[in-house]
Amino acid sequence: MPLSKRMIAPSILSADFSNLESEIKLITEAGADFVHVDVMDGHFVPNLTIGMPVVKAIKPKSSLPLDVHLMIEHPETYVEQFVKAGSDYLTIHVESTKNVETTLKMIRDLGAKPGITARPGTGLELIKPFLHLVDLVLVMTVEPGFGGQKFMNSQLEKIKELKSIREFQKFNYIIEVDGGVNPETAKLCWDAGADVLVAGSAVFSTKNYKTNIEALK
Repeated sequence: MPLSKRMIAPSILSADFSNLESEIKLITEAGADFVHVDVMDGHFVPNLTIGMPVVKAIKPKSSLPLDVHLMIEHPETYVEQFVKAGSDYLTIHVESTKNVETTLKMIRDLGAKPGITARPGTGLELIKPFLHLVDLVLVMTVEPGFGGQKFMNSQLEKIKELKSIREFQKFNYIIEVDGGVNPETAKLCWDAGADVLVAGSAVFSTKNYKTNIEALK
């Protein structure tokens, strides 16, 4: 069930990769609720980032759920490996595969919690047929794969609609928001109905992680 408290998922792409175990320990002590892992393949999005070996390496070091966002083409090819590596939540893009339902069911059958997301320009209509199959819906408030973008206020309506659908249909997914999150935009997201905010630089920009996370909450 969606939780009532405000939750923060620091994105480790912004962490110090030379000391990742320490960084995860610090954000855990600072009050983080998830560890967010962005996986990019250089095809679905232009950038290339971490993959299964990093997920597998950090899983034993984290007491927090690993929230893995697959920005990759044909995610069904890699779902089993990512679940075995330690993904607790595994989110796929509705645009990334022709086998959305099969892939979401595969994630659950393998023991992880399926999530779904879309690019900002993709309407919720493409996601709605799959909402009964997921535990998490990720609203992208920037274009995936590009850094330094401004928060898209236009996406707040998606958060509101997803909350309304959840209440009406009695669905159980949590609503997560990723992109341009800072204390100012966080308030907009909470007010719209978000449950979890993904934050990179807003958490890791200074070493006072506890203060940064509390400011977002």
